[in-house]
Amino acid sequence: MSEHRDVTAADDPRLLELQGRLAAVRNRISAATEAAGRHGNPPELIVVTKFHPTDDVRRLAALGVTDMGENRDQEASDKAARLSDLGLRWHFVGQLQSNKAKSVVRYAHAIHSVDRPQLAAALARSIATEQDRTGRDPLECFIQVSLDDDAGSHRGGASRLDVPALADQLAGSPGLVLAGLMAVAPLGSDPDAAFGRLAEISAQLLKDHPSASGISAGMSQDLESAVRAGATHLRIGSDILGSRPALR
Repeated sequence: MSEHRDVTAADDPRLLELQGRLAAVRNRISAATEAAGRHGNPPELIVVTKFHPTDDVRRLAALGVTDMGENRDQEASDKAARLSDLGLRWHFVGQLQSNKAKSVVRYAHAIHSVDRPQLAAALARSIATEQDRTGRDPLECFIQVSLDDDAGSHRGGASRLDVPALADQLAGSPGLVLAGLMAVAPLGSDPDAAFGRLAEISAQLLKDHPSASGISAGMSQDLESAVRAGATHLRIGSDILGSRPALR
């Protein structure tokens, strides 16, 4: 399928597959939202498209998806450029080196993985330059918090003790918006307990930053736990797109 072909074609089996998978995930989200008593307040769905081709992103856009997640700058930058006609919002959800900040601010609507002061400073410098150049909107920033016993190990993130200073830094940086917190449930842990800890950290953050109410949590295997804990953004990949394509 060429990149510019009409993706609504009825004879596209991949489109029909994605449509079914997306509907199943949306039904899970709806059921979890109702079960959690969050009537009329569903979390935002970010479809993580990493390693999947631009044609799949076009199909998802045709199915009404507006928010896409990527975790590698080179791939994300390329997709954003090639798909600029779709008006998508790109969310960077992976670990980010400070020297990539200048690139990421050119296309990202939000960064979900700010985990250290050096990265926050690099993003502040880069967004100032980019806003002068293009007048782009402010960049939403989520602080990634480690829910492991040893902060910074395993799945990444800042220690909960480092969150207040990092939040103050982001909130005080022109062009950056402190959106809230992000976390990944530790491998092998109870996601309800993990996301419960994240909700507690969020409650503490809101005391000093009342507008930083975002909670980016939950993936394919634990989205129900994340919804119960108050997640406002879900990052779903494999249950919608399937297994990642074989690398060539």
